Amino acid sequence: MSARASIIPVFIPHWGCPHACVFCNQRRISGVKQPATAETVKEAVERAKDVLSHGTKPELAFYGGSFTAIPPEQQEALLSAAKACLDEGVLSSIRLSTRPDAIDAEVLSRLHRYGVETVELGAQSLCDEVLLRSHRGHTAEDVENASRLIKASGFRLILQMMTGLPGDSPERSVQTAEKIISLKPDGVRIYPTVIVRDTELYDQWQAGEYREHTVEDAVSLCAILLPMFEEAGIPVIRLGLNPTEELSAGAAAAGAYHPALGELVRSRILRNRAEELLTGTLPGSGAALFVHPKKLSQMAGQHRCNIAFLQEKYSLASLRILPDPSLDEDALRAEIR
Repeated sequence: MSARASIIPVFIPHWGCPHACVFCNQRRISGVKQPATAETVKEAVERAKDVLSHGTKPELAFYGGSFTAIPPEQQEALLSAAKACLDEGVLSSIRLSTRPDAIDAEVLSRLHRYGVETVELGAQSLCDEVLLRSHRGHTAEDVENASRLIKASGFRLILQMMTGLPGDSPERSVQTAEKIISLKPDGVRIYPTVIVRDTELYDQWQAGEYREHTVEDAVSLCAILLPMFEEAGIPVIRLGLNPTEELSAGAAAAGAYHPALGELVRSRILRNRAEELLTGTLPGSGAALFVHPKKLSQMAGQHRCNIAFLQEKYSLASLRILPDPSLDEDALRAEIR
């Protein structure tokens, strides 16, 4: 079982959410129509046992709602079912996602009792105007306070951010990334905005009140954000919505939905670095870009789009992408003739 597959997701769509965020329709995003019960937890773990490699202990994750904002007795019913599997040695750990304004000392004490190790916060933005226009119902200060409390209480902290929300801009997204880095989370998820049907954002877009955050917008921006987090030593554990049949079948009406968004972003990062190396190249020159063999396809780009872009921009007579096993995976070298 792969590292990604070793997470058992249990969805609680919209459960505990006190506000209707303009971008959100968790039932369409997750493909799950009903919230989980203790029995759902047990069934999910049992199904996972059938595909687990010997000795693998997956992590159970509550996603899709604001877990710590649901009534405490319902939290405890779900957590008790998960804790029983944890105590049996079937699970390695428990994680959950929630809102920044649904975190306090009492909440975190409860999570400790049930063996939760990781708390994911839907920060989305650290610009108050963006949060207000997105109907988040919390402030940037709430994100900062909750993050510090989670870290101080000994949990692993994952922060989720979005790009392209109403009122957002590339500059504001970069500022959000800088503030997130200062909070020193253990990981980050970046979700460029997708216009999902049956949301307020969809209605705004249809009315011409919201400009689509396109795949190209997201790729260009995330090619700046991803290196920021990597240079700070903060892993980006997800880039873009996880593809589902419903999203791919039309629930994602527009916006930055692409089943291989992360690959597009990493390819763009290489293209940006190649531009730096090729700047000043005389028109008509021949060029070769050398990369680690694992990065050949990323450097070429989907349908060789990076090659076409660079060759046209610098009026190159030829451009080849060649392997060099001696290079580090992140290294890039150019030869001009």
